Amino acid sequence: MRAWQFEGTGKSIALNEVPEPAPGPGEVVIDVRAAGLCHSDLMYMEVGESTMPFLPMTQGHENAGVISELGQGVEGWRIGDVVGVCTSGVRPPAGMFTPGGFADRLVADARDLARVPEGLDLALAALATDAGMTSYHAIIKVGRASAGMKVGVIGYGGLGQIGTRAAVLAGAEVHVAETKESVWDLARTAGVTGLVRDASEWAGQGFDLVVDYAGFDTTQKAIDAVERGGMIVQVGLGSPTFTVRSSTILGKTLVGSLGGTVQDIEEVFDLLLAREIAPAYTEIAFDEIGEGLERLRRGEVTGRLVARFGD
Repeated sequence: MRAWQFEGTGKSIALNEVPEPAPGPGEVVIDVRAAGLCHSDLMYMEVGESTMPFLPMTQGHENAGVISELGQGVEGWRIGDVVGVCTSGVRPPAGMFTPGGFADRLVADARDLARVPEGLDLALAALATDAGMTSYHAIIKVGRASAGMKVGVIGYGGLGQIGTRAAVLAGAEVHVAETKESVWDLARTAGVTGLVRDASEWAGQGFDLVVDYAGFDTTQKAIDAVERGGMIVQVGLGSPTFTVRSSTILGKTLVGSLGGTVQDIEEVFDLLLAREIAPAYTEIAFDEIGEGLERLRRGEVTGRLVARFGD
């Protein structure tokens, strides 16, 4: 079968022929139908040679498809079920530590499966397994965005657009900091109250919660925006390190949020199916995954890129 694989630092992702996978006990094989492209894919192409357990590694951690084989002991699932795969579940993350979904077929632990509701487009189902889950978990489950709260979202990209809308649906007053003004109209459509280019403009404005989906020079700005007793949730990893002024964090909570749960994914599925969340995304073909990652690297993508393949 075909698989897009990382072969080593400094090398472009390569389209190779690899053996068909087989399920072990408690596992299923999924015929992949859609796979999202993420900046994390690029990050692991920069540092993966020192962190991945083996090379070449089939990438792709944002996957949805149809179960085609069941391993021994799998219960509650049938061949033909349509599923997404949780990237922060039982099995080590696909595409980083186990073979991922930039391939015709993928092995997953049955406990990591999220059931895709009938009628939900599989491109949306795929992006919900990471961009949806991660952003929703950070702002709703960790940040606890709710009615009456003043919430800031830094970065209106693949994650920020979903987190923003989730907070609006929760009844919060939501503000967005985003340098790319071309997406501001999308943010307004999502129901935001205010837009700025730089989160430094929020300093001293008494936010209850700021979720940083960017992670460049943004964390200190988030801290400065939050009032005493407020929370900053760090999600984005745009820079490998950041510095904050120690005195400014006193009386505030700074936490990191990583991934989410199968339940988070299925809650996002329901919001997508109801069209309460309508993220911007662009579909590409399986054969275009390599170029799609380069488009991400060059900053040419609005929202999310999703590769659709198979029938």
